[in-house]
Amino acid sequence: MHLPFRSEIRNSPKQQTIKIYLGDESLDEKIKTHLEHFNEIDFIEIRETVEQNRSNENITVFLKDDVDIVKMQKAIDSSLWWYFEDDVVDE
Repeated sequence: MHLPFRSEIRNSPKQQTIKIYLGDESLDEKIKTHLEHFNEIDFIEIRETVEQNRSNENITVFLKDDVDIVKMQKAIDSSLWWYFEDDVVDE
């Protein structure tokens, strides 16, 4: 079974981010809008992916200062599983 998304915590010198790779990139804008309800998120960008063996695009989530990135990744994953629940059950 192909998973509808995958998230990764990425470390950079400037700011930690959460990158979300979708199985269906046509949903990027809908998922971006879905995630905007989290108060802990500073902003969200849809970016081209340059890493090998990755989707062509990813959703990059930038968090506000002092937000626990591990807890936030779990909250985002939980929210996305809820979002995709009907599609996964239908497969």
